[in-house]
Amino acid sequence: MRYILNSFLLALVMVFLAAFADIQRPVLYIIGDSTVRNSNQEQWGWGTMLPNYFDTNRITIANHAMAGRSSRTFTNERRWARVDSLLKAGDFVMMQFGHNDGSYPDTSARNRGTLKGTGDETIELVYRDGRKETVHTYGWYIRQFVRNAKAKKATPIVLSMIPRNEFREGKLLRATNDFGKWAREVAEQEGVPFIDLNAITADKYDRMGADSVKAFFPGDHTHTNKAGAELNAQSVADGIKMQPKLALNQYLRRS
Repeated sequence: MRYILNSFLLALVMVFLAAFADIQRPVLYIIGDSTVRNSNQEQWGWGTMLPNYFDTNRITIANHAMAGRSSRTFTNERRWARVDSLLKAGDFVMMQFGHNDGSYPDTSARNRGTLKGTGDETIELVYRDGRKETVHTYGWYIRQFVRNAKAKKATPIVLSMIPRNEFREGKLLRATNDFGKWAREVAEQEGVPFIDLNAITADKYDRMGADSVKAFFPGDHTHTNKAGAELNAQSVADGIKMQPKLALNQYLRRS
């Protein structure tokens, strides 16, 4: 009887310790669009592959990215509010938007666009049902994600968007004059880490050449297959390693 009781108490202790470890374990939250998380069997997001580069016994990775979203719609649909409600001190938040932010904001059903830049400019939209919406710049939305995360004592990490398969005169086109530039500006203004995912992957594509890179894009010039997503996930890990002071480094898998 005593043996059974002791075994039962030991089991309870083990369950408690496991639960406590899960509570204390930091979480890396990822937010973004379909290039980060995609349910299409031929098209993969890099966030799905990212756990391969981390010691998931020590850190949990929660990919909250959603296909078709911009920084604006991720906010308006309260997807960010959900992530924000889960954040705790010691967590991390990676954010990558831009692919769906480019159109000029209007009231059409599929419109996801934001204003260009990082300033405080706004426009007011009025929908047919009378609902009103104040639309901000791309940088304004990214800045809200950053500031909300910092308020929870989590570490926000801003990423430039993965490059599209667009070559010109043998070189890949980059986002250095728009969304990549604006993502960097927000990170610098807010004093948080920035990973230039656009440039890191673009450098790899340039070395590979247009014909080889084409194999990563089975359907269009934006969404990669599994191999392309793996390459982008490696680029994210490379970007983390470039910043040795970033605490996330300690959770990377050591090969």
